[in-house]
Amino acid sequence: MQFKVPQFLDIEDKIFGPFTFREFIYLAGGAGLCFVLYRLLGFYLGAIPILAMAALALALTFYKPNNKPFINMIEAGLKYMTQDKLYVWKKPEARLNTKEQNKVVSEEKGIPKPNEEIRLSGSKLRDLAWSLDVMDLNQHADK
Repeated sequence: MQFKVPQFLDIEDKIFGPFTFREFIYLAGGAGLCFVLYRLLGFYLGAIPILAMAALALALTFYKPNNKPFINMIEAGLKYMTQDKLYVWKKPEARLNTKEQNKVVSEEKGIPKPNEEIRLSGSKLRDLAWSLDVMDLNQHADK
């Protein structure tokens, strides 16, 4: 038995002529708000708000940056403006050349220079051997 696999799931259906339901609502809502502004403010006082509302309605309907709806861009902008921001500042260290910088880092970590010999004192060697024996005994005790 063969079934038809649905394709183009991300494309909305055209309901009102060339417009989808969402695009039609943006246009109808923008036109309705422009009419309300015209009735409340008149033509001269309402010209700028009417043009702004008409531009927003047209942008929501037709403008698709990066093939995504314009409402997504508005949502991201509002989220950015209302969200808390964390500003981190780290004081830059004085610039040293690489030889001086390597010297400072090796001195901080206690790393011997390449031309120095590594010497273990008797007590350090004894402590190291004891810690290895203890670790070995703990592993055998668990088994």
